[in-house]
Amino acid sequence: MLIALNKPFGVLCQFTDREGRPTLADHVAQEGVYPAGRLDRDSEGLLLLTDDGPLAHRLTDPRHKQPKTYLVQVEGTPSADALAQLERGVGLKDGMTRPADVRLQASAPGWLWSRDPPVRFRKHIPTAWLELTIREGRNRQVRRMTAAVGLPTLRLVRVRVGDIELGTLQPGAWVEIA
Repeated sequence: MLIALNKPFGVLCQFTDREGRPTLADHVAQEGVYPAGRLDRDSEGLLLLTDDGPLAHRLTDPRHKQPKTYLVQVEGTPSADALAQLERGVGLKDGMTRPADVRLQASAPGWLWSRDPPVRFRKHIPTAWLELTIREGRNRQVRRMTAAVGLPTLRLVRVRVGDIELGTLQPGAWVEIA
């Protein structure tokens, strides 16, 4: 079984929490499935859940180079140099990242839902949207990559894993895809 969930902002990527914070159990009633990969609490978007261990391994192991695509709202205006650094790979404390595919977006896509709570707004500091595809999955990697090139991440939404897209799923909704 494979489930695609649009994980809302503030939800932990686990089914239980001793502190009573929102978890996947608040959105997915299906038993016996587990996340194939993770999205941190501050990230939103496509999360795959499965009961198939080998499938989860193929989706998450960096050796399989499964592309993961994100919409990233960053603080600041990306320079050509910053975008080139992301495309070449960025040096982080745990080593160089693989090269990323990155495209500057004119604005947030029209289909994107509002976040609750909203992203902080600073009148005199511009923001920009990037579409960023990586082929590995280190802890908080996209956030660390954008910060390393001087563009702190304000909002992070995963929209695709491999050939599976978020599509029109709204936050908290899920669909069985296999």
